Amino acid sequence: MASSDSRAKLAAKLGAATVALLLPMLVQVEGQVNRTYRDPIGVLTSCVGHTGPELRIGQVWTDEQCAQQLADDVLKHSKFLSCITYRPLTDGNKAAFASFEFNVGSEAFCNSTLARKANAGDLAGACAELSRWTRAGGVVWPGLVKRRALERKVCES
Repeated sequence: MASSDSRAKLAAKLGAATVALLLPMLVQVEGQVNRTYRDPIGVLTSCVGHTGPELRIGQVWTDEQCAQQLADDVLKHSKFLSCITYRPLTDGNKAAFASFEFNVGSEAFCNSTLARKANAGDLAGACAELSRWTRAGGVVWPGLVKRRALERKVCES
């Protein structure tokens, strides 16, 4: 479990209901691996999709460390709030957009058609855009297809 300080910061930034949707969704779609490994496109990764220069093959992480990495990463990767100026957003919109940004990065998220549609007030169109992002390294990945389907379902809820 992430430290209460990290969860409180997340709740203050995203809202408690969004955090309650988002963290379990990220564990579900990313999976949790308590060691460092290479993801499908070769990026060194740990726990719940964490990447960073401090990672080395052979590291092992506790559940608490993984929860902390996740909370810290979500705080770091929640720039979608500054990219999406349209309001109001539902908790489902915020959780789906945060999960998507967590996966593709802030620059790709902020420059996406999804962001443009959301900012134009077309939230249904923005949610539908999630289904288009199923490739990594030029290949359609079944895991990304499933992830985007879940994100879209949450976004549209």
